[in-house]
Amino acid sequence: MRIAGDGSPVLLLHGIGGSSASFDAQIAALAPKHRVLAWDAPGYGGSADPEKPLGMAGYAALVGRLLTSLDAVPAHLVGVSWGGVIATRVALEYPEVVRSLVLADSTRGSGVDSERAAVMRARPSELNRVGAAEFARRRSPRLLAPGADSAVAQRVEDIMAGIRLPGYTSAAESMAETDHGPRLSRISVPTLVLVGEHDQVTGVAEARRLAASIPGARLEVLPGGHAANQESPRRFSAEVLDFLSQADSVVAR
Repeated sequence: MRIAGDGSPVLLLHGIGGSSASFDAQIAALAPKHRVLAWDAPGYGGSADPEKPLGMAGYAALVGRLLTSLDAVPAHLVGVSWGGVIATRVALEYPEVVRSLVLADSTRGSGVDSERAAVMRARPSELNRVGAAEFARRRSPRLLAPGADSAVAQRVEDIMAGIRLPGYTSAAESMAETDHGPRLSRISVPTLVLVGEHDQVTGVAEARRLAASIPGARLEVLPGGHAANQESPRRFSAEVLDFLSQADSVVAR
């Protein structure tokens, strides 16, 4: 867990191939105005490995307990990819701890159909077979837009090379079991949906579906691919800061 700044709390939730390090640029940009909390999910970064798969409900419960223990409720939740799916479940199950949602390059979950679920469930076997470094070398280019900056591409690969099998296996199973589509209309907090225009992992169409299904949600398409927060950090952070300011104004009124 990384904590910086002061102000209304913001919890950053990373993707399945990331960690809190994926949010270096956002921590720096948001901390002047917000209390920024960037978690390492169980089995990622500095967090202990889970003893068994947690399920999406388990991750949501952990987030709720974490925010309460840190006296950080209600918090803005900013989730990228898998982190956005966790954030969605928190908003559905524990709305009292959520001030607003930012769902970036995210999805309803991989359980929307059996093929996507099967693909997700197969990934830990590949990770176990080839190792984290080779897994990252193979998969990280798909997170980036064509012609992405080489330093950004290397950073994305390096972060993914730090994933560990227990954490990844639990995360993949939570995605495979989840389809939030039928419940999205129940979300009642201000929501911003962001997506990279070249996202080939979850895609612009899925982002549009999220935005259309969540009452009052707004969609912004950004330069970059699935890792838009790392490829276009200034634009991403500016969109988030503007949205959080609006959400805080609503709370204040």
